[in-house]
Amino acid sequence: MALKGIKVIEMMGLAPGPLCGTILADFGASVTVVQKMNPNPFEVMANGKRIINLNLKDTEGLNILKKLCDTSDVILDTYRPGVMEKLGLGPDILSKRNPRLIYARLTGYGQDGFYKDKAGHDINYVSMSGLLSLLGKNQEPPRPPLNLLSDFAGGGVMCALGIVLALFERTKSGKGQVIDASMTEGAAYVGTWLYKSRNLPIWIGEPGTNALDGGLACYGTYKTKDGKFMAVGALEPQFYSNLLKGLELSEEEFTQMGGDVDVHKKKFQEVFLTKTQEEWCEIFDKMDACVTPVVDLDIVDKHKYRSSDKSFYRDADGLVIPEPSPKLSKTPGVSTGKLSPPEPGQHTVEILKELGYTKRGIESLIKNGSVYAKLKSNL
Repeated sequence: MALKGIKVIEMMGLAPGPLCGTILADFGASVTVVQKMNPNPFEVMANGKRIINLNLKDTEGLNILKKLCDTSDVILDTYRPGVMEKLGLGPDILSKRNPRLIYARLTGYGQDGFYKDKAGHDINYVSMSGLLSLLGKNQEPPRPPLNLLSDFAGGGVMCALGIVLALFERTKSGKGQVIDASMTEGAAYVGTWLYKSRNLPIWIGEPGTNALDGGLACYGTYKTKDGKFMAVGALEPQFYSNLLKGLELSEEEFTQMGGDVDVHKKKFQEVFLTKTQEEWCEIFDKMDACVTPVVDLDIVDKHKYRSSDKSFYRDADGLVIPEPSPKLSKTPGVSTGKLSPPEPGQHTVEILKELGYTKRGIESLIKNGSVYAKLKSNL
């Protein structure tokens, strides 16, 4: 795989950090997660990674982490600014020990600025990026699209991109660098097109009244007879024409530009309610109208339109999991989710042996509370 041979240390964090580590692992990197002595009960992305439980309040625990970084390519810091420095694990110290180390810092507001020390979650970062102001409708309070924008798109994915870029640059300079991945700035960057298109006529109205945010009858979702939904994105004239053909409505009466949008929406709602989702699929399968079913996440892998592309699989718990993306022709990713999740402390002894610790030394570390290990009958 593309990242085979790359060693990553992932400091245990919430969703954005584990996603970043999983992306790297899915494309071949060896990822070791540093957990605290008490494991995180919300960890769902440790599959395919190794786990070592360290007491970072203990000198020996800190020394182990330093030794891990000495032989690694990347460390993923998911703590607030200054935390790693207080532990004596800042980029200046670790990079001096290992000049090739890439130090990726993934935080809500970045390493500088007024909010850098403030707590927050996806909704706060999206609000501070400016994007949340666009996600309202009918003068109602704006709603974030789950925690996709900042946590995952602006955080985990953008940080993974930064790491890959730094790895590429290292092939020329031979040295690592520090990555400041702010979820707030990352979300804003993902939305670059939205910033640059503000003067286009598609954004002349209030949020919820424009072409791409639900203001047009031909761009939205509609409920079907069986309580499911169809998604309509018939923006171009040729697609709109086919939409009306499928709905058996007159173009003279329901012109795309002009007319009462609310009247059009109401009529579309009435028509879509006359047939089931499957019946609408049969109609629009025969034409290009940019009309698709809203597929339920829990059955997306079994849906007749998705099962053929093999983009999903079921894990050991029966949950639907997406395959790695994008698809590479020579070095495709392999989902770590197909592997069993590790237990806390499962790899502690194995990793310590790789670092040169003796059996007696490991026993001492466990006894003194420097590490936690899930032990077999003997070391």
